[in-house]
Amino acid sequence: MKKPKNEDVSLDMTPMIDVVFQLIIFFVVTLKMSDDKDTTIKLADGKNGIVLTQEELPPSQLTIDVARSGRVSLCNITLTDKMLEQKIKERKARYGAEFPCMIRADQNTRHRDVARVMNICAACGVWKLSFVAIQEHKSK
Repeated sequence: MKKPKNEDVSLDMTPMIDVVFQLIIFFVVTLKMSDDKDTTIKLADGKNGIVLTQEELPPSQLTIDVARSGRVSLCNITLTDKMLEQKIKERKARYGAEFPCMIRADQNTRHRDVARVMNICAACGVWKLSFVAIQEHKSK
């Protein structure tokens, strides 16, 4: 027997709504809520330096934060000297010695703390070091 032509065909939307809710939950849970930088660091004035935007930096660049207290961190995770050395060696093995390493130190950080990070980089064979500062914004 043939089905009548005027019979309503409906689609159950419940599974589709369930999938959408699962995707929303997944993205909310995996969303990165905090910045990777140590927000306690106040950078020095860098009005005489070159200006780089985040888009101009290669993905291989490594930014090491040095706080006023001497705390060394990567992506806002505190590291010991050995842990920092290990991270730099891993990055060097992956990208070679020519990846840019940027030191982002507080303007009131003691030189010995910055020098300690520089010495760890040099001991790992990384010589391409830069320092992060802020550019003075002039209003016209």
